[in-house]
Amino acid sequence: MNEIEYLDSAERSIGVIYLCREAHPDERGGHVYDVWIDGQLLMSDISPVSERRLATSAIAAHKGMGKIRILVGGLGLGHTADAALESPRTSEVRVVDAMDFVIDWVRRGMIPLSESLNQDERLHLVQGDVYGDVLGPASEAWDVILIDVDHAPDSPLDPATLVFYTVEGQARVREHLAPGGIVAVWSAYDNDAYAAVMAEVYPDSWRESVKWSISNASGPDQELHHTLFFGRTEA
Repeated sequence: MNEIEYLDSAERSIGVIYLCREAHPDERGGHVYDVWIDGQLLMSDISPVSERRLATSAIAAHKGMGKIRILVGGLGLGHTADAALESPRTSEVRVVDAMDFVIDWVRRGMIPLSESLNQDERLHLVQGDVYGDVLGPASEAWDVILIDVDHAPDSPLDPATLVFYTVEGQARVREHLAPGGIVAVWSAYDNDAYAAVMAEVYPDSWRESVKWSISNASGPDQELHHTLFFGRTEA
């Protein structure tokens, strides 16, 4: 069993959050970085396929031809933001995270993507409440809004965010999107009720099932499956 190295921790109202790393399990070298909350795995960079797909699929679905501005809710280990910045269409990525120490992980070079994120002038890291932002009055319009904060629509880190997953909440979010804008939401599993909410609020809505496997040198491959929810406003 690989020894786990605890790099940082902080206690917040939702629990104690840890940044950890351990040797990569397939013995190819390097480390895997994980974020845990009260003993429950919140995210890992062992295979961030769905986190990156959240950005790439949303950008691909945006039908505009010009540059696009992207708002990201939840920084985590930086993969969604990094994938958004890889697109030549992206003019700005603003990442809002409630945890100041998570933003500090990037600024202090504590995670693998720190260097590339810190060097990209299009990236702006902001401590704040992204749910409060997108559920409040709209002061600016975004081409793409990406949300990866909760485990799933019916499994939020904070019950106060449940309104985001309702028709009322998504109607507010829609006001923050430019014409033809896309909102995309990550979930650990599928949810028909939330898909129905998106279909009621947006002229176009769909789900993307993301399935992949992780090689395991000591046993069978691990099969993973996450769901991405999308809504698009009228152009």
